[in-house]
Amino acid sequence: MKKGKYMASEVEERGVEEPLSPVSRLLSSPELCAVIVVTLGLKTRCNISSVVAGIKESLIKLPRFSCKLDIDRKNKRKGEPVWVPVRIQVESHVIVPDLDHVKIENPEEFIEDYCSGIVNTPMDMSIPPWEFHVLNLKTSNAESVGIVKLHHSLGDGMSLMSLLLACSRKTSDPNALPTIAATTKKHQKCTDKGWRFIGRGLWYSIRYIFINFVEVFKFVLTLCFLRDTKNALLSEPMDGIQPRKIIHRIIDFDDVKLVKNIMQMKVNDVLLGMTQAGVSRYLSKRCDEDYTMTQKKKILERIHLRGTVAVNLRPYTKIQDLDNVMTKGAKCTWGNFVGLVIFPLWIRSEDDPLEYLRQAKATMDRKKLSLEAFNFYGVIKFSMKLFGEKVVQAISKRLFDHTTLTYSNVMGPDEEISIFAHPISYLAASALTGSQILNIHFVSYVNKLTISLAVDATVIPDPHRLCDDLVESLNTIKSTALEKYRIS
Repeated sequence: MKKGKYMASEVEERGVEEPLSPVSRLLSSPELCAVIVVTLGLKTRCNISSVVAGIKESLIKLPRFSCKLDIDRKNKRKGEPVWVPVRIQVESHVIVPDLDHVKIENPEEFIEDYCSGIVNTPMDMSIPPWEFHVLNLKTSNAESVGIVKLHHSLGDGMSLMSLLLACSRKTSDPNALPTIAATTKKHQKCTDKGWRFIGRGLWYSIRYIFINFVEVFKFVLTLCFLRDTKNALLSEPMDGIQPRKIIHRIIDFDDVKLVKNIMQMKVNDVLLGMTQAGVSRYLSKRCDEDYTMTQKKKILERIHLRGTVAVNLRPYTKIQDLDNVMTKGAKCTWGNFVGLVIFPLWIRSEDDPLEYLRQAKATMDRKKLSLEAFNFYGVIKFSMKLFGEKVVQAISKRLFDHTTLTYSNVMGPDEEISIFAHPISYLAASALTGSQILNIHFVSYVNKLTISLAVDATVIPDPHRLCDDLVESLNTIKSTALEKYRIS
């Protein structure tokens, strides 16, 4: 097992070189430092041999994980970077650090520092860009911890979650693949007839065209000059990506689902509303203590703060399809097929906490009616084709520099699973892309929800305080909803 740097680079093999998708080409840019870190809390001590054997039997059989990313000019097809197959040494990708348990007084803090350390360490791109770190260190939520670091060019969040599940098995049935709770769409039966039906369709078409025009116009303004209001979360743009601090907190997912059912919203609406409330609470506390509540309210009302929300554009990748790739050599769709929408956050000091949820739902409903996510993907694709990578990198840099945070929400399995014969206690994930000050990611696992924050510590020196504000906001929203709708 590795305990330091990689022992040797893998040797190239003969095989089909695959070009990168437009988004993957963008994410492969060294200026973005795009990585994903997944933390697996395990219920037992980690058996290194089982992890290595499990990776050999599953993960590396997916072609992307046994290829290195070639961005050198000499191996480009049609001027594009390619994935080059290599003979992989799994043992060199499994990293087991030497831990001095006596000196580790706070295991949770040590895990956070370790995650932050590997995130801020550049990846070795001469080999397949992924690592599996094993820490046999007991925390309050797990007996040991596995930390997977991947380059974002390997795939988007939904693809990687599907892959994790395809490598796992139900704890209750070691031979069965896990499942994710299906998201059902409610179809309202239309009772309109005649002119009323035509009028409703015409009104929908007008709204559709108008909203798309407005969203495209605001996107162009953001690329040109429109920036977020100067606030405690916005610093002056600096050259390069600043070091990040990563923390996570586990809360009860049932609380989120309770609010969702009471307010008749989606989980994502509740989490966005919780984010708006938590950030507003945090910014209010960052104001000068000499200010009165009225003055703080006026300050918050003048803050225009936006985030980018990742949107999956492909149909859900079936777990069985990925399992067939690893066991039968079949093929399935893989890669980065995501778009972004610019989400304006409702930063206010509201007397009614439920207003944050209503504003989040109203904004997301408007975004769903637009084609903003597809427009972003189209801009990246055609700009890459017509103008090249430098222009696309400049577009993405301005987008991230002119907004403050990024947000994502990934639904995990609704039943307990085991990976490589190790039962999982919790899941956490952080995707870091670009220069934004704050990254907020939610990942669900059975009845747990993990909040992961990745922050620029020079701007947000107290990320735990921000996390506290998010949790307190959810509790306030929950108690208000129960009281207002008289539910006991």
